[in-house]
Amino acid sequence: MPTVQPAELWRQSGRYDAYGPEMLRIRDRHDRELLYGPTNEEMVTDLFRQGVRSYRELPQNLYHIQWKFRDEIRPRFGVMRGREFLMKDAYSFDVDYAGAVVSYRTMMLAYMRTFQRLGLRAIPMQADSGPIGGDLSHEFIVLAPTGESEVFYDSRFEEIDWVSAEYRYGNASDLERFFEQMTSLYAATDEKHDTSAFLTLPEERRRSGRGIEVGHIFYFGKKYSGPMNLSLSGPDGQRIVPHMGSYGIGVSRLVGGIIEASHDDAGIVWPDPVAPWKVAIINLKPGDRACDKIAEELYGRMDGEALLDDRDERPGAKFADADLMGHPWQIIVGPRGAAAGEVEIKRRVTGERTIRSVQSALAEILR
Repeated sequence: MPTVQPAELWRQSGRYDAYGPEMLRIRDRHDRELLYGPTNEEMVTDLFRQGVRSYRELPQNLYHIQWKFRDEIRPRFGVMRGREFLMKDAYSFDVDYAGAVVSYRTMMLAYMRTFQRLGLRAIPMQADSGPIGGDLSHEFIVLAPTGESEVFYDSRFEEIDWVSAEYRYGNASDLERFFEQMTSLYAATDEKHDTSAFLTLPEERRRSGRGIEVGHIFYFGKKYSGPMNLSLSGPDGQRIVPHMGSYGIGVSRLVGGIIEASHDDAGIVWPDPVAPWKVAIINLKPGDRACDKIAEELYGRMDGEALLDDRDERPGAKFADADLMGHPWQIIVGPRGAAAGEVEIKRRVTGERTIRSVQSALAEILR
C-alpha cells in the first residue's frame, strides 16, 4: 500500500483532524493535502471497496508489510520507538459480528504461535484501542527489564505450548475454547492492573516485571466501513456493511524486543529460529594450514548458516565479538585441536563447551 496517502480518505473516516500531531501532514506541488501513513485502515478500506461487491466474497483478510511514520514526541531506544518503522498488518472483512470474532480469534492464535516460533514468550493483555478505535483490543507483551510498561500476569502463561495446542484456525468452537483459555488467565499492564483480582491468584503464580509491546490487534466493527460507504450486496438483496479488524506486528521493533528479552552481560543471545547465522566459526590462527583447512571446510558445509572469523586478531577479541553478536553456536578452531582433527564447540545460551571431531560438531549443530 502507498506510504503517502490522500488526506481525503482520512476525512471520510473522520480521523484526519482527530488523529493528532503524530500524523505527518504534507502538500504536493499541486497543493493537494497528503499524509505519510501512520496506519492503513482508510487505505485498505478504499482498496477493498473498489474491488469487492458481494457478501459471497467474504470473509477476506488482506495483509502487507510496509514502512510507516509517526511523529513521536520523543523517539528513543533505537528501533524500539523510532519515527519510521516497519510493520506487518492484516485487515479482516466479515459479514457480521460473529464472523468478525472468528477472524479476531484466528489472528490472535496465529500471532501467539508466531511469537513462540520466534523464540519469544508473548503475553496478550487487554488494551486501550487508542486512535485506531474499536471495543475489542489486545496487545502482545514480551518481558524485558527495559520495557516501557509494568506488567502483571499469571505464570501459567509461561507453560502453554501454543504451536502444539490443538486449536484449528477458522473453527468457531476451537477458537472459543482458545479465547476462554487466554482470557481466563490474569494479565494486565499497569494502566489496567486490578490489584484485588491479581491477589486472588496463588502467590507462587503471581508474576510482575517490565514489558515491551511487539504486536496489537483490534476489532472495530463498522468504524471505517460505515463512514467510508463500504457496502456490499447481502444475502437477502439488502446492502450490508462489513465488520472489520486490524492486526499488527512491529517487525523492526521485534529486533530490539528480542535483544532486550534475550541477552546477558557479554551481548546478544539470539533464539535459534531468528539468529542471523546459526554459528560463528572462529579460526584462532589464520595462516596455519590445518586451522585454515578445517575452518573453510566447516564454513562450506554450513550452507550459508555460518559466519567465519578469520581476522588477524587476538583470540580474546574474537571470543568477545562472537559473544557480543550472540549466534547460537560457536566453533573454535585452534592449532592444537586442528592437528588432531578436533574443534571446540560452544553453546551461546548456556556457555557449555565440548571438544568434538569435525563431523561430530557438524552433526550436533545441524541436527
